[in-house]
Amino acid sequence: MILDLYRIAEAIRASHPDLEFDVKEGERRVVFKVKAEKLHNFIKFLRDEVGRDFLSTVTAVDYSDRMEVVYILGSYSDGFIFVVKTEVDRENPEVESVVDLFPTANFHEREVYDMFGVRFRNHPNLRRLLLPDDFEGHPLRKDYEWW
Repeated sequence: MILDLYRIAEAIRASHPDLEFDVKEGERRVVFKVKAEKLHNFIKFLRDEVGRDFLSTVTAVDYSDRMEVVYILGSYSDGFIFVVKTEVDRENPEVESVVDLFPTANFHEREVYDMFGVRFRNHPNLRRLLLPDDFEGHPLRKDYEWW
């Protein structure tokens, strides 16, 4: 089974040579790292050419010196999980929305915007989801001051 996942990941990299990946043995999961400017096209490729038929999560991670936006895609046919990570500029975090590819990204992207301040270009309704409109800051960022 893991060999199949390696073979799939290698085939994907053949069409995206600057892609990094790491197969997580025993977890039926592969983690891809892709440049932010190539993210939308890569997610579309995974949906259209590799059969990832659902997007379960969009989230972010703040590492103090950088931020990543993380997408988790799956397939009902093979059970493999594809994690796609892209690094965004911490001072101006922005990436293309994938709502046009997976409508379920709508609320996920709004939550990431609300909590981390990542802007999703071409999102149809990018506004706060959990916090009031007049709330200042993004509480899941490392530099957010609670007091």
